[in-house]
Amino acid sequence: MPLYETVLIVRNDVSQQQVEAIADGIATQLEAESGSVKKREYWGLRTLAYRIKKNRKGHYMLLGLDASSAAIKEIERQLGLNEDVLRVLTLRVDEIDEAPSVILSRKGDERERGFRGPKPTGRFESGRGARRNFDDREEFRARNEREEQQRANATAGAEAE
Repeated sequence: MPLYETVLIVRNDVSQQQVEAIADGIATQLEAESGSVKKREYWGLRTLAYRIKKNRKGHYMLLGLDASSAAIKEIERQLGLNEDVLRVLTLRVDEIDEAPSVILSRKGDERERGFRGPKPTGRFESGRGARRNFDDREEFRARNEREEQQRANATAGAEAE
């Protein structure tokens, strides 16, 4: 049977368990028609690029399906009738990758970013309106301390001669 990937966007009013229940309903419907769900990923509550039916956020879920085209058409029809489902996109694929999708792997990278280095100097300063002096910044303090250390070493070397 052909392989498909389906991405659902569900209203943000529903809970994650209700989104899982929608996916379970798809799985039971496919099993009745000799199909199966090969992959299932919950991407979380994400901000939409634009409003869809007055919603700014939605629960995203990816499903890897192994089913006939008639079963996929019926699933899309059922999801279209469901008021909680905002959008459905189904694509036919050659194979379903078992590894986590790019969305999930990118989420892990965002958590591991850490310190990115000093902020570049700019026209606008962030904060609560407090103007920062350039001497307050970390790299300037380090440079000033280094210069003072070099001066101290130079004066100590001149006194030793």
